[in-house]
Amino acid sequence: MISSDDSEGPGGSLADRDGYDEGFLGPAVPLPRLTEPRVETVVLPYTHFSVVLRPDRRLAAATAVCIDGERLVEDVPRTDAWRYDPRVAESWQAGPEVYRDNSLDRGHLVRRLDPVWGTAAVAVRADGDTFHYTNAAPQADVFNQGKQVWQGLENYLLDHAARHDRRLTVLTGPVLHDADPPYRGVQVPLRFWKVAAFVHDGALAATAYVLDQSPDLTRDADRALAGAVPGAPPPLGAFRTYQVPVEDVALLTGLDLGPLPTADLMPPARAPEARWRRLEAPDETVMDI
Repeated sequence: MISSDDSEGPGGSLADRDGYDEGFLGPAVPLPRLTEPRVETVVLPYTHFSVVLRPDRRLAAATAVCIDGERLVEDVPRTDAWRYDPRVAESWQAGPEVYRDNSLDRGHLVRRLDPVWGTAAVAVRADGDTFHYTNAAPQADVFNQGKQVWQGLENYLLDHAARHDRRLTVLTGPVLHDADPPYRGVQVPLRFWKVAAFVHDGALAATAYVLDQSPDLTRDADRALAGAVPGAPPPLGAFRTYQVPVEDVALLTGLDLGPLPTADLMPPARAPEARWRRLEAPDETVMDI
């Protein structure tokens, strides 16, 4: 039985959430922080993960989750009960009005299944915690091969952790660019990033990925640049998934990723055009975990 403080409903206080554990892997993997000190952020701890919220963008700058493959709990019912985090102002969060009556999905940043481990009650609480608007960002609702590759990567990480009783840390977020198109009081991010960290042969290792939903300017440049019809969500392109250097994620986002750029498993590219590897299937990743 879950106590009132652990409630999945709006009345839950969230006061007992421990959040992301920087020492979960053994080698420390700090919570990502913006290197620009003038940009305000708020750290919100949940069950087995934390969100670094940017109130000015009403979206997360970064999230970090601990995955314990040995203690994952299966068959936790999905609630789909999205709600505001009561610890911060609703005006700081991209709420239901952003997603109502349009083609945008609430894209989970921390995946629903990743923090769902531990006792049954804790697993249920973790599942519910992922349905806060602070853990969502607008994504195109069109399912295509690029998005399938991105989701396949997420499944690969979770399945590997479960199969081999491994611990993983996964950092995720949108690339928040000043030029992101505005819509209903938010700017819709066109790219998302993910960094997986784990212990490989006794040492810290990492790999990084970018999901791009930018509009295809070669097909309909005028519509893409104009933002489609007034009041409609910005036109988004087909998803494209890339494996990229961890260092590039740090540069794109302005985040301090601690030791992860130097722990990158992807060999450095000899030519600029080969620096980002477009993935057509999840098993094309250079990971070797």
